[in-house]
Amino acid sequence: MIPRRVFWGLDLIAIGIAFALAYLAARRIYNAAAPVVGPQLGSLLPAELTRALPYPWYLPPVTELLWILPTFAIVALITLSVCGNYRPLLDQSYTRILLGSVAASVVGLGLIALVLLAFRSADSNRLFLATFAGLTAAAFAGSRIIFRNYFRRRKAAGYYARSVLLIGEHEGLTWLVRYLSESTSPTEYVILGYLRVRPDQPPLTYDGVTIPCLGDVEDVNDILITKPTHQVFVMHPAHGGSWIGPVIRACDYIGVLLWVIPEALTSAERHSLRLVYHNEPLHLPAVILQPPKFNSEDLFIKRMFDIVIASLLLVLLSPVFLVTAILIKLTTPHLPVFYPWHVVGQNGVRFKSWKFTTMTAGDEAKEKLASLNEMSGPVFKIKNDPRVTPLGKWLRKFDINELPQLWTVLQGHMSLVGPRPAGPHELERYEFWHKRKLSIRPGITCLWQVRGRNSINNFDDWVRMDLEYIDNWSLWLDLKILFRTALVVLRGTGS
Repeated sequence: MIPRRVFWGLDLIAIGIAFALAYLAARRIYNAAAPVVGPQLGSLLPAELTRALPYPWYLPPVTELLWILPTFAIVALITLSVCGNYRPLLDQSYTRILLGSVAASVVGLGLIALVLLAFRSADSNRLFLATFAGLTAAAFAGSRIIFRNYFRRRKAAGYYARSVLLIGEHEGLTWLVRYLSESTSPTEYVILGYLRVRPDQPPLTYDGVTIPCLGDVEDVNDILITKPTHQVFVMHPAHGGSWIGPVIRACDYIGVLLWVIPEALTSAERHSLRLVYHNEPLHLPAVILQPPKFNSEDLFIKRMFDIVIASLLLVLLSPVFLVTAILIKLTTPHLPVFYPWHVVGQNGVRFKSWKFTTMTAGDEAKEKLASLNEMSGPVFKIKNDPRVTPLGKWLRKFDINELPQLWTVLQGHMSLVGPRPAGPHELERYEFWHKRKLSIRPGITCLWQVRGRNSINNFDDWVRMDLEYIDNWSLWLDLKILFRTALVVLRGTGS
């Protein structure tokens, strides 16, 4: 969804465009009507009265009207906020959107009129002001309706579905499954399965469907990665449970949103006490533990930045793509141009990316070369890999083989900056603390690549850099890494 601060920016842009269009429209009408109507009125009425009439034959210079922009904008944005038009768009009805947009423009126009009346100013044009207010209301409502319809279609298609893992005893989980099924649509929450907290726990079923049992609560560390999980729901029993601590630590380390629901609040009878919910759409009596920057505005801006830069680079570097493809087919006609790269991304989601082909053999040859591996840990790396083609060495030197991943960035599986994704066979050998690098979206470049990747032979050091990036992430850090990556590419220090 679009964060509030980003929507403020979009609304400010809409106000500016509406102002310019309204002034141009009023100017055009003035130029067309003034030679015909102006002299006729001028001969019948005093000049002061002619200028005060709601007709377009007097339009001040645009510099004298610029004060209207900030005045109108402040009032309009406050009115939109009061009317609830900065809430999630899917929570707003068309009626709220239309009424809020009209109210913002009317209140803004009313304030402008009061200012003009207070200063007894006639240096304005009523046609311009009415057109400006109308265009602004249309822009507010139109943009919100377009975005709302877009988000609604994506939600219906399952793009916003959140995979959830349930943990608890049988009675509590039965209540939770029923609640989620009755309170949400199938495109909102997808139940992956549950972890039992007692070995004799009976199977969990609802409406004739058996919910998969994924193991015991002690398996939570592995499940959070092997089963891509967005959120964890824990039904905490009234008699307590020592297993809750490790679950909290696992979710905290991997960066998964955690709901802790006291089972007593779902079953205890209440006469006068009522549960109070603060901006919690599911209305669950839960303690919510949320990872830093979860659904934050900075993440939205990072995604928009990825889309814009990746799109520009794909267009600007299209000649490089074409020349590289031709050279690959000329030097190694038996090899495909692109190499499919099967990897694991954020929260353990598997996806396929692409690189330019630089090797004559695939991963099956690694076993024969295992003794030559220069990287400790689960990653395979040889500085002078005999599988690399002569052209491939040059492509790797300037990181040209990585360029097709820009398309994966557009698809949303990767970012421009982030920890490198893991291979499925590598993930099997990860220690638990290694898996934390999968808590955010992987990237094309990272700290490891700009800090002398060719001199780093310890996988633990590599992961520590990824965790350093995760703990200190900011948009400014991304920009610095991208700048240093550009220098590394120009120097040709890749391999």
